[in-house]
Amino acid sequence: MQILGIGANGHVGFNEPGSSLSSRTRLKRLTARTRLDNARFFEHDGDVPTHCITQGLGTVLEARRLVLIATGAAKAAAVAAAVEGPLTASCPGSILQWHADAVVVLDEAAASGLANREYYDDAARGLALAP
Repeated sequence: MQILGIGANGHVGFNEPGSSLSSRTRLKRLTARTRLDNARFFEHDGDVPTHCITQGLGTVLEARRLVLIATGAAKAAAVAAAVEGPLTASCPGSILQWHADAVVVLDEAAASGLANREYYDDAARGLALAP
């Protein structure tokens, strides 16, 4: 099982927009936005890493189950693009659409941009979390 978050720009696992949909685990340079978003985890701005090692999107797709967790209105547009938008490197989170067993867990605010919310709520009522 792979547990994922999603950035406000649609990135998952530090695979920023433009990352190859078949990418493998690799070294990545973090964008200024991602560094700013993660600065709260560090005492000093100079301590925020500029690079990371991330699982590539192709590697992420090899998990038996994907679970994306998102909270807050700041994630609503990214969630909607990932779940309902086209499969595109412009929204790396959209790879969830390619996976045979992906679960998306959202609070009300993160779900607020979904056009097909009624359908998802109905589908979730029959969801089994354990195989």
